[in-house]
Amino acid sequence: MSTDVMPPQQVEKPYRTELRELSRLALPIAIAQGGQALMGLVDTLVVGRAGTSALASVGLGNGLFFAVSGFGMGLMMGFDPLLSQAIGARNFARARALLWQGGWMSLFAGLVLAAVLLLSPALLPLAGIGPAEVAGATDYLIWRAPSLPLMLAFLTMRSYLQSTAFTRPLVVATVAANVLNLGADILLVFGGQVLPAYFGPVRDVIPAMGVAGSALATSLCTALQLGIVLAAVRKRGLEGAGTRPTRMPVWPDLRQAAALGLPIGLHIAAEIGVFAGAGVLAGGLGPASVGAHQIAISFASVTFTVAMGIGNAGSVRVGWAVGAHDTPRARLAGFTAFAGGAAFMALGALVFALFPEALARLAGAPADVLPLVVPLLMVSAVFQVFDGVQGVGAGVLRGAGDTRFTFLANMVGHYAIGLPLTLLLGFKLGLGVVGIWWGLCAGLVAVAVALLWRFHRLSAGTLRPLEA
Repeated sequence: MSTDVMPPQQVEKPYRTELRELSRLALPIAIAQGGQALMGLVDTLVVGRAGTSALASVGLGNGLFFAVSGFGMGLMMGFDPLLSQAIGARNFARARALLWQGGWMSLFAGLVLAAVLLLSPALLPLAGIGPAEVAGATDYLIWRAPSLPLMLAFLTMRSYLQSTAFTRPLVVATVAANVLNLGADILLVFGGQVLPAYFGPVRDVIPAMGVAGSALATSLCTALQLGIVLAAVRKRGLEGAGTRPTRMPVWPDLRQAAALGLPIGLHIAAEIGVFAGAGVLAGGLGPASVGAHQIAISFASVTFTVAMGIGNAGSVRVGWAVGAHDTPRARLAGFTAFAGGAAFMALGALVFALFPEALARLAGAPADVLPLVVPLLMVSAVFQVFDGVQGVGAGVLRGAGDTRFTFLANMVGHYAIGLPLTLLLGFKLGLGVVGIWWGLCAGLVAVAVALLWRFHRLSAGTLRPLEA
Protein backbone atom coordinates (compact mmCIF):
# COMPACT_ATOMS: atom_id res chain seq x y z
CA MET A 1 0.00 0.00 0.00
CA SER A 2 1.40 3.38 -0.97
CA THR A 3 2.46 5.65 1.86
CA ASP A 4 2.62 8.77 -0.35
CA VAL A 5 0.94 11.74 1.25
CA MET A 6 -1.15 13.88 -1.09
CA PRO A 7 -0.39 17.61 -0.77
CA PRO A 8 -3.23 19.66 0.62
CA GLN A 9 -5.40 21.30 -2.03
CA GLN A 10 -4.58 24.98 -2.49
CA VAL A 11 -7.68 27.05 -1.84
CA GLU A 12 -7.53 30.50 -3.39
CA LYS A 13 -8.22 33.29 -0.95
CA PRO A 14 -11.58 35.06 -1.47
CA TYR A 15 -10.06 38.48 -2.07
CA ARG A 16 -7.85 37.10 -4.85
CA THR A 17 -10.85 35.52 -6.53
CA GLU A 18 -12.78 38.77 -6.22
CA LEU A 19 -9.86 40.79 -7.58
CA ARG A 20 -9.61 38.51 -10.59
CA GLU A 21 -13.34 38.70 -11.32
CA LEU A 22 -13.40 42.46 -10.76
CA SER A 23 -10.45 42.93 -13.13
CA ARG A 24 -12.10 40.80 -15.79
CA LEU A 25 -15.17 43.02 -15.66
CA ALA A 26 -13.41 46.32 -14.99
CA LEU A 27 -10.88 46.17 -17.84
CA PRO A 28 -13.33 46.56 -20.75
CA ILE A 29 -15.45 49.04 -18.79
CA ALA A 30 -12.34 51.07 -17.95
CA ILE A 31 -11.28 51.00 -21.61
CA ALA A 32 -14.71 52.34 -22.56
CA GLN A 33 -14.55 55.00 -19.84
CA GLY A 34 -11.00 55.98 -20.69
CA GLY A 35 -11.89 56.09 -24.38
CA GLN A 36 -14.54 58.71 -23.69
CA ALA A 37 -11.99 60.92 -21.95
CA LEU A 38 -9.43 60.21 -24.66
CA MET A 39 -11.73 61.80 -27.24
CA GLY A 40 -11.83 64.94 -25.12
CA LEU A 41 -8.05 64.86 -24.81
CA VAL A 42 -7.65 64.49 -28.58
CA ASP A 43 -9.99 67.46 -29.07
CA THR A 44 -7.70 69.47 -26.80
CA LEU A 45 -4.53 68.30 -28.56
CA VAL A 46 -5.90 69.15 -32.00
CA VAL A 47 -7.52 72.47 -31.13
CA GLY A 48 -4.44 73.50 -29.14
CA ARG A 49 -2.64 73.81 -32.48
CA ALA A 50 -5.25 76.36 -33.57
CA GLY A 51 -4.21 78.91 -30.93
CA THR A 52 -4.81 79.92 -27.33
CA SER A 53 -8.22 81.50 -27.98
CA ALA A 54 -9.55 78.37 -29.71
CA LEU A 55 -8.19 76.19 -26.90
CA ALA A 56 -9.92 78.39 -24.32
CA SER A 57 -13.20 78.22 -26.29
CA VAL A 58 -13.14 74.43 -26.37
CA GLY A 59 -12.29 74.34 -22.67
CA LEU A 60 -15.24 76.56 -21.80
CA GLY A 61 -17.65 74.78 -24.16
CA ASN A 62 -16.57 71.36 -22.97
CA GLY A 63 -16.88 72.46 -19.35
CA LEU A 64 -20.41 73.74 -19.89
CA PHE A 65 -21.38 70.59 -21.79
CA PHE A 66 -20.32 68.28 -18.99
CA ALA A 67 -21.70 70.58 -16.30
CA VAL A 68 -25.16 70.23 -17.89
CA SER A 69 -24.88 66.68 -19.25
CA GLY A 70 -23.43 65.44 -15.96
CA PHE A 71 -26.86 65.71 -14.40
CA GLY A 72 -28.31 63.59 -17.21
CA MET A 73 -25.50 61.06 -16.89
CA GLY A 74 -26.26 60.68 -13.19
CA LEU A 75 -29.98 60.41 -13.86
CA MET A 76 -29.33 57.48 -16.19
CA MET A 77 -27.13 55.82 -13.54
CA GLY A 78 -30.29 55.36 -11.47
CA PHE A 79 -30.78 52.27 -13.61
CA ASP A 80 -27.38 50.83 -12.60
CA PRO A 81 -28.36 49.28 -9.23
CA LEU A 82 -31.76 48.21 -10.55
CA LEU A 83 -30.17 46.37 -13.48
CA SER A 84 -27.28 44.77 -11.57
CA GLN A 85 -29.51 43.66 -8.68
CA ALA A 86 -32.05 42.22 -11.14
CA ILE A 87 -29.28 40.20 -12.81
CA GLY A 88 -27.97 39.13 -9.38
CA ALA A 89 -31.46 37.86 -8.56
CA ARG A 90 -31.57 36.06 -11.97
CA ASN A 91 -34.59 38.16 -12.97
CA PHE A 92 -33.63 38.64 -16.62
CA ALA A 93 -37.08 39.74 -17.77
CA ARG A 94 -36.92 42.63 -15.33
CA ALA A 95 -33.52 43.67 -16.67
CA ARG A 96 -34.80 43.73 -20.24
CA ALA A 97 -37.83 45.80 -19.21
CA LEU A 98 -35.59 48.31 -17.43
CA LEU A 99 -33.50 48.65 -20.58
CA TRP A 100 -36.52 49.94 -22.50
CA GLN A 101 -37.41 52.38 -19.75
CA GLY A 102 -33.84 53.66 -19.82
CA GLY A 103 -34.33 54.46 -23.50
CA TRP A 104 -37.36 56.59 -22.72
CA MET A 105 -35.54 58.34 -19.89
CA SER A 106 -32.60 59.20 -22.15
CA LEU A 107 -34.96 60.73 -24.73
CA PHE A 108 -36.91 62.85 -22.26
CA ALA A 109 -33.90 64.03 -20.26
CA GLY A 110 -31.70 64.50 -23.33
CA LEU A 111 -34.06 66.90 -25.09
CA VAL A 112 -34.62 69.03 -22.00
CA LEU A 113 -30.93 69.24 -21.12
CA ALA A 114 -29.90 69.98 -24.72
CA ALA A 115 -32.16 73.05 -24.62
CA VAL A 116 -30.58 74.14 -21.33
CA LEU A 117 -27.14 73.62 -22.83
CA LEU A 118 -27.82 75.96 -25.75
CA LEU A 119 -28.78 78.73 -23.32
CA SER A 120 -25.77 78.30 -21.01
CA PRO A 121 -23.18 80.46 -22.89
CA ALA A 122 -25.21 83.55 -21.93
CA LEU A 123 -23.75 83.15 -18.43
CA LEU A 124 -20.12 83.41 -19.52
CA PRO A 125 -19.90 87.21 -19.85
CA LEU A 126 -21.02 87.45 -16.21
CA ALA A 127 -17.76 85.70 -15.26
CA GLY A 128 -15.65 88.18 -17.21
CA ILE A 129 -15.02 85.88 -20.20
CA GLY A 130 -13.98 87.76 -23.35
CA PRO A 131 -16.32 88.00 -26.37
CA ALA A 132 -14.05 85.90 -28.62
CA GLU A 133 -14.06 82.98 -26.17
CA VAL A 134 -17.84 83.31 -25.61
CA ALA A 135 -18.48 83.19 -29.35
CA GLY A 136 -16.23 80.15 -29.73
CA ALA A 137 -17.92 78.31 -26.84
CA THR A 138 -21.33 79.10 -28.36
CA ASP A 139 -20.30 77.66 -31.74
CA TYR A 140 -18.97 74.57 -29.97
CA LEU A 141 -22.23 73.94 -28.10
CA ILE A 142 -24.45 74.47 -31.14
CA TRP A 143 -22.78 71.45 -32.77
CA ARG A 144 -22.38 69.43 -29.57
CA ALA A 145 -25.86 69.78 -27.99
CA PRO A 146 -27.68 67.50 -30.49
CA SER A 147 -25.51 64.59 -29.35
CA LEU A 148 -26.75 64.78 -25.75
CA PRO A 149 -29.80 62.45 -26.11
CA LEU A 150 -27.59 60.01 -28.02
CA MET A 151 -24.96 60.07 -25.28
CA LEU A 152 -27.56 59.34 -22.59
CA ALA A 153 -28.95 56.47 -24.66
CA PHE A 154 -25.42 55.07 -24.98
CA LEU A 155 -25.07 55.22 -21.18
CA THR A 156 -28.28 53.19 -20.86
CA MET A 157 -26.88 50.56 -23.19
CA ARG A 158 -23.62 50.60 -21.25
CA SER A 159 -25.40 50.02 -17.93
CA TYR A 160 -27.27 47.06 -19.39
CA LEU A 161 -24.22 45.52 -21.06
CA GLN A 162 -21.98 45.83 -18.00
CA SER A 163 -24.74 44.42 -15.76
CA THR A 164 -24.94 41.34 -17.99
CA ALA A 165 -21.11 41.13 -18.22
CA PHE A 166 -21.33 41.49 -22.01
CA THR A 167 -18.77 44.27 -22.34
CA ARG A 168 -17.03 43.53 -25.65
CA PRO A 169 -19.32 45.88 -27.67
CA LEU A 170 -18.30 48.74 -25.36
CA VAL A 171 -14.64 48.22 -26.29
CA VAL A 172 -15.44 47.92 -30.00
CA ALA A 173 -17.55 51.09 -29.91
CA THR A 174 -14.86 53.00 -28.02
CA VAL A 175 -12.03 52.01 -30.36
CA ALA A 176 -14.10 52.80 -33.46
CA ALA A 177 -15.17 56.18 -32.06
CA ASN A 178 -11.60 57.18 -31.17
CA VAL A 179 -10.31 56.27 -34.62
CA LEU A 180 -13.07 58.33 -36.23
CA ASN A 181 -12.58 61.19 -33.78
CA LEU A 182 -8.90 61.64 -34.55
CA GLY A 183 -9.41 61.85 -38.29
CA ALA A 184 -12.62 63.88 -38.12
CA ASP A 185 -11.13 66.33 -35.61
CA ILE A 186 -8.16 67.16 -37.82
CA LEU A 187 -10.26 67.33 -40.98
CA LEU A 188 -13.13 69.42 -39.60
CA VAL A 189 -11.04 71.77 -37.46
CA PHE A 190 -8.47 72.64 -40.15
CA GLY A 191 -10.48 71.84 -43.30
CA GLY A 192 -9.80 69.83 -46.41
CA GLN A 193 -6.46 71.49 -47.01
CA VAL A 194 -4.87 69.06 -44.54
CA LEU A 195 -5.60 66.22 -46.98
CA PRO A 196 -2.88 65.04 -49.39
CA ALA A 197 -2.82 66.68 -52.83
CA TYR A 198 -4.16 63.58 -54.59
CA PHE A 199 -7.60 64.18 -53.02
CA GLY A 200 -7.92 66.99 -55.55
CA PRO A 201 -11.19 68.99 -55.46
CA VAL A 202 -12.29 67.28 -52.24
CA ARG A 203 -9.77 69.44 -50.40
CA ASP A 204 -11.76 72.54 -51.32
CA VAL A 205 -15.15 71.10 -50.35
CA ILE A 206 -14.53 70.65 -46.62
CA PRO A 207 -14.28 74.02 -44.85
CA ALA A 208 -12.13 74.72 -41.79
CA MET A 209 -14.73 74.86 -39.01
CA GLY A 210 -12.33 75.48 -36.12
CA VAL A 211 -13.91 74.99 -32.70
CA ALA A 212 -17.26 73.98 -34.24
CA GLY A 213 -15.52 71.22 -36.21
CA SER A 214 -14.21 69.68 -33.01
CA ALA A 215 -17.76 69.56 -31.59
CA LEU A 216 -19.19 68.08 -34.78
CA ALA A 217 -16.54 65.36 -34.80
CA THR A 218 -17.41 64.37 -31.22
CA SER A 219 -21.15 64.31 -32.02
CA LEU A 220 -20.55 62.00 -34.99
CA CYS A 221 -18.52 59.69 -32.76
CA THR A 222 -21.32 59.57 -30.18
CA ALA A 223 -23.78 58.49 -32.88
CA LEU A 224 -21.35 55.79 -34.03
CA GLN A 225 -20.93 54.43 -30.49
CA LEU A 226 -24.68 54.24 -29.95
CA GLY A 227 -25.20 52.46 -33.26
CA ILE A 228 -22.61 49.79 -32.42
CA VAL A 229 -23.98 48.96 -28.95
CA LEU A 230 -27.59 49.00 -30.19
CA ALA A 231 -26.69 46.46 -32.86
CA ALA A 232 -24.96 44.31 -30.22
CA VAL A 233 -27.96 44.35 -27.88
CA ARG A 234 -30.37 43.52 -30.71
CA LYS A 235 -28.30 40.52 -31.78
CA ARG A 236 -27.83 39.15 -28.27
CA GLY A 237 -30.77 37.31 -26.76
CA LEU A 238 -31.14 37.18 -22.99
CA GLU A 239 -31.42 33.75 -21.40
CA GLY A 240 -34.64 33.33 -19.46
CA ALA A 241 -36.05 36.65 -20.59
CA GLY A 242 -39.51 35.13 -20.80
CA THR A 243 -42.30 37.41 -21.95
CA ARG A 244 -41.55 40.36 -24.17
CA PRO A 245 -41.35 43.59 -22.13
CA THR A 246 -43.55 46.55 -22.93
CA ARG A 247 -41.91 49.15 -25.13
CA MET A 248 -44.04 52.02 -23.86
CA PRO A 249 -43.12 54.25 -20.92
CA VAL A 250 -43.89 52.63 -17.55
CA TRP A 251 -44.19 55.57 -15.20
CA PRO A 252 -43.65 53.71 -11.88
CA ASP A 253 -40.36 52.33 -13.25
CA LEU A 254 -39.31 55.75 -14.49
CA ARG A 255 -40.16 57.29 -11.13
CA GLN A 256 -38.16 54.64 -9.26
CA ALA A 257 -35.12 55.10 -11.50
CA ALA A 258 -35.44 58.88 -11.26
CA ALA A 259 -35.60 58.72 -7.45
CA LEU A 260 -32.30 56.82 -7.49
CA GLY A 261 -30.74 58.79 -10.32
CA LEU A 262 -31.66 62.29 -9.15
CA PRO A 263 -29.12 62.33 -6.26
CA ILE A 264 -26.50 60.83 -8.59
CA GLY A 265 -27.22 63.49 -11.18
CA LEU A 266 -26.99 66.22 -8.57
CA HIS A 267 -23.71 64.83 -7.21
CA ILE A 268 -22.16 64.56 -10.69
CA ALA A 269 -23.43 68.02 -11.62
CA ALA A 270 -22.00 69.35 -8.35
CA GLU A 271 -18.61 67.73 -8.99
CA ILE A 272 -18.41 68.69 -12.65
CA GLY A 273 -19.83 72.09 -11.78
CA VAL A 274 -17.03 72.87 -9.37
CA PHE A 275 -14.41 71.93 -11.96
CA ALA A 276 -16.26 73.85 -14.67
CA GLY A 277 -16.51 76.76 -12.25
CA ALA A 278 -12.77 76.51 -11.74
CA GLY A 279 -12.37 76.78 -15.50
CA VAL A 280 -14.56 79.88 -15.56
CA LEU A 281 -12.57 81.39 -12.67
CA ALA A 282 -9.36 80.57 -14.56
CA GLY A 283 -10.87 82.27 -17.60
CA GLY A 284 -11.11 85.46 -15.59
CA LEU A 285 -7.32 85.29 -15.19
CA GLY A 286 -6.82 85.28 -18.98
CA PRO A 287 -6.78 82.85 -21.93
CA ALA A 288 -3.45 81.33 -20.87
CA SER A 289 -4.83 80.29 -17.48
CA VAL A 290 -7.97 78.70 -18.91
CA GLY A 291 -5.88 76.97 -21.59
CA ALA A 292 -3.61 75.50 -18.91
CA HIS A 293 -6.65 74.42 -16.90
CA GLN A 294 -8.13 72.69 -19.97
CA ILE A 295 -4.94 70.77 -20.76
CA ALA A 296 -4.45 69.63 -17.15
CA ILE A 297 -8.09 68.65 -16.69
CA SER A 298 -7.96 66.64 -19.93
CA PHE A 299 -5.06 64.54 -18.66
CA ALA A 300 -6.62 64.16 -15.20
CA SER A 301 -9.90 63.09 -16.82
CA VAL A 302 -8.23 60.18 -18.61
CA THR A 303 -7.00 58.61 -15.38
CA PHE A 304 -10.20 59.44 -13.51
CA THR A 305 -12.46 57.81 -16.09
CA VAL A 306 -10.46 54.58 -15.76
CA ALA A 307 -11.04 54.78 -12.00
CA MET A 308 -14.72 55.34 -12.74
CA GLY A 309 -14.63 52.21 -14.89
CA ILE A 310 -13.35 50.29 -11.88
CA GLY A 311 -16.09 51.93 -9.83
CA ASN A 312 -18.71 50.84 -12.38
CA ALA A 313 -17.40 47.29 -12.25
CA GLY A 314 -17.51 47.48 -8.46
CA SER A 315 -21.08 48.74 -8.70
CA VAL A 316 -22.04 45.72 -10.79
CA ARG A 317 -20.25 43.26 -8.48
CA VAL A 318 -21.82 44.81 -5.37
CA GLY A 319 -25.24 44.89 -7.07
CA TRP A 320 -25.01 41.24 -8.05
CA ALA A 321 -24.18 40.29 -4.46
CA VAL A 322 -26.95 42.46 -3.00
CA GLY A 323 -29.45 40.99 -5.46
CA ALA A 324 -28.37 37.52 -4.30
CA HIS A 325 -28.74 38.57 -0.61
CA ASP A 326 -25.02 38.07 0.04
CA THR A 327 -23.80 41.04 2.09
CA PRO A 328 -20.32 39.61 2.90
CA ARG A 329 -19.60 39.17 -0.79
CA ALA A 330 -20.87 42.72 -1.48
CA ARG A 331 -18.49 44.08 1.20
CA LEU A 332 -15.58 42.14 -0.28
CA ALA A 333 -16.42 43.37 -3.79
CA GLY A 334 -16.62 46.98 -2.65
CA PHE A 335 -13.33 47.09 -0.78
CA THR A 336 -11.57 45.23 -3.59
CA ALA A 337 -12.78 47.93 -5.98
CA PHE A 338 -11.52 50.65 -3.63
CA ALA A 339 -8.08 49.03 -3.56
CA GLY A 340 -7.96 48.58 -7.33
CA GLY A 341 -8.96 52.19 -8.01
CA ALA A 342 -6.40 53.58 -5.57
CA ALA A 343 -3.63 51.41 -7.02
CA PHE A 344 -4.30 52.50 -10.59
CA MET A 345 -4.50 56.17 -9.67
CA ALA A 346 -1.20 55.90 -7.80
CA LEU A 347 0.40 54.93 -11.12
CA GLY A 348 -1.22 57.93 -12.76
CA ALA A 349 0.12 60.17 -10.00
CA LEU A 350 3.61 58.84 -10.63
CA VAL A 351 3.42 59.66 -14.35
CA PHE A 352 2.14 63.19 -13.69
CA ALA A 353 4.85 63.82 -11.08
CA LEU A 354 7.74 62.52 -13.19
CA PHE A 355 6.81 63.86 -16.65
CA PRO A 356 4.74 67.05 -16.27
CA GLU A 357 6.63 69.10 -18.85
CA ALA A 358 6.68 66.25 -21.39
CA LEU A 359 2.90 65.86 -21.04
CA ALA A 360 2.38 69.59 -21.43
CA ARG A 361 4.45 69.63 -24.62
CA LEU A 362 2.59 66.57 -25.90
CA ALA A 363 -0.62 68.58 -25.51
CA GLY A 364 0.87 71.28 -27.72
CA ALA A 365 0.72 73.89 -24.97
CA PRO A 366 1.54 77.34 -26.44
CA ALA A 367 4.54 79.16 -25.00
CA ASP A 368 2.41 81.33 -22.71
CA VAL A 369 0.46 78.31 -21.42
CA LEU A 370 3.33 75.88 -20.78
CA PRO A 371 4.63 77.46 -17.52
CA LEU A 372 1.15 77.15 -16.01
CA VAL A 373 0.42 73.57 -17.09
CA VAL A 374 3.40 71.99 -15.32
CA PRO A 375 2.45 73.03 -11.75
CA LEU A 376 -1.18 72.04 -12.40
CA LEU A 377 -0.09 68.52 -13.35
CA MET A 378 1.95 68.37 -10.13
CA VAL A 379 -1.16 69.28 -8.11
CA SER A 380 -3.06 66.63 -10.05
CA ALA A 381 -0.42 64.08 -9.04
CA VAL A 382 -1.16 64.87 -5.38
CA PHE A 383 -4.92 64.30 -5.59
CA GLN A 384 -4.93 61.31 -7.97
CA VAL A 385 -5.39 58.60 -5.31
CA PHE A 386 -8.14 60.53 -3.53
CA ASP A 387 -9.86 61.19 -6.86
CA GLY A 388 -9.81 57.46 -7.58
CA VAL A 389 -11.18 56.54 -4.15
CA GLN A 390 -14.09 58.94 -4.43
CA GLY A 391 -14.83 57.82 -7.99
CA VAL A 392 -14.90 54.16 -6.95
CA GLY A 393 -16.83 55.01 -3.79
CA ALA A 394 -19.67 56.53 -5.78
CA GLY A 395 -19.85 53.31 -7.81
CA VAL A 396 -19.89 50.79 -4.97
CA LEU A 397 -22.43 52.82 -2.99
CA ARG A 398 -24.58 53.00 -6.12
CA GLY A 399 -24.46 49.21 -6.42
CA ALA A 400 -25.65 48.97 -2.83
CA GLY A 401 -28.56 51.27 -3.65
CA ASP A 402 -27.29 54.24 -1.63
CA THR A 403 -27.18 57.30 -3.88
CA ARG A 404 -28.10 60.18 -1.55
CA PHE A 405 -25.04 60.16 0.68
CA THR A 406 -22.70 60.63 -2.28
CA PHE A 407 -24.54 63.81 -3.23
CA LEU A 408 -24.31 65.17 0.31
CA ALA A 409 -20.60 64.31 0.55
CA ASN A 410 -19.89 66.10 -2.73
CA MET A 411 -21.79 69.21 -1.68
CA VAL A 412 -19.93 69.45 1.62
CA GLY A 413 -16.53 68.46 0.22
CA HIS A 414 -16.53 70.59 -2.92
CA TYR A 415 -18.66 73.58 -1.96
CA ALA A 416 -18.17 73.93 1.81
CA ILE A 417 -14.46 73.02 1.77
CA GLY A 418 -13.01 73.08 -1.76
CA LEU A 419 -14.64 76.20 -3.23
CA PRO A 420 -13.81 78.57 -0.33
CA LEU A 421 -10.20 77.37 -0.44
CA THR A 422 -10.19 77.83 -4.21
CA LEU A 423 -11.21 81.48 -3.85
CA LEU A 424 -8.84 82.05 -0.93
CA LEU A 425 -5.75 80.51 -2.53
CA GLY A 426 -6.41 81.54 -6.13
CA PHE A 427 -7.40 85.16 -5.59
CA LYS A 428 -6.99 86.34 -2.00
CA LEU A 429 -3.47 84.91 -1.68
CA GLY A 430 -2.66 85.53 -5.35
CA LEU A 431 -1.68 81.98 -6.36
CA GLY A 432 -3.75 82.18 -9.53
CA VAL A 433 -4.83 79.03 -11.34
CA VAL A 434 -2.47 76.89 -9.21
CA GLY A 435 -4.26 78.08 -6.06
CA ILE A 436 -7.59 77.23 -7.71
CA TRP A 437 -6.39 73.66 -8.21
CA TRP A 438 -5.17 73.29 -4.61
CA GLY A 439 -8.70 74.17 -3.51
CA LEU A 440 -10.09 71.48 -5.79
CA CYS A 441 -7.61 69.02 -4.29
CA ALA A 442 -8.87 69.70 -0.75
CA GLY A 443 -12.46 69.04 -1.81
CA LEU A 444 -11.55 65.70 -3.41
CA VAL A 445 -9.77 64.54 -0.25
CA ALA A 446 -12.83 65.30 1.88
CA VAL A 447 -15.22 63.46 -0.46
CA ALA A 448 -12.95 60.39 -0.71
CA VAL A 449 -12.71 59.98 3.07
CA ALA A 450 -16.48 60.37 3.49
CA LEU A 451 -17.42 57.76 0.85
CA LEU A 452 -14.94 55.20 2.14
CA TRP A 453 -16.35 55.61 5.67
CA ARG A 454 -19.94 55.33 4.40
CA PHE A 455 -19.42 52.04 2.58
CA HIS A 456 -17.59 50.59 5.59
CA ARG A 457 -20.52 51.46 7.82
CA LEU A 458 -23.26 50.26 5.42
CA SER A 459 -21.64 46.95 4.53
CA ALA A 460 -21.05 46.13 8.20
CA GLY A 461 -24.83 45.57 8.43
CA THR A 462 -27.20 43.85 6.02
CA LEU A 463 -27.61 45.16 2.48
CA ARG A 464 -31.08 44.54 1.04
CA PRO A 465 -32.13 44.71 -2.65
CA LEU A 466 -34.07 47.77 -3.79
CA GLU A 467 -36.91 45.61 -5.13
CA ALA A 468 -36.99 43.05 -2.32
